[in-house]
Amino acid sequence: MDDPGRYRLTLTLEGRPSMHGWWKTESAALEQRRGWIGTWGRPGSRIDLIDTADGQVIHSWLGET
Repeated sequence: MDDPGRYRLTLTLEGRPSMHGWWKTESAALEQRRGWIGTWGRPGSRIDLIDTADGQVIHSWLGET
């Protein structure tokens, strides 16, 4: 199985994990995050970028309520 990548995005809608994806570089994950915000950004949404090497949340975006 291929390495899924170090950087994981998680989309949460109304408190439920709804989508996730992995990228090998932080810059690629950040670019995808911008797309997710444009598509899924709405009240009640949250997008987290996590470094899976240490489990730290690098960036979080919260939809306005």
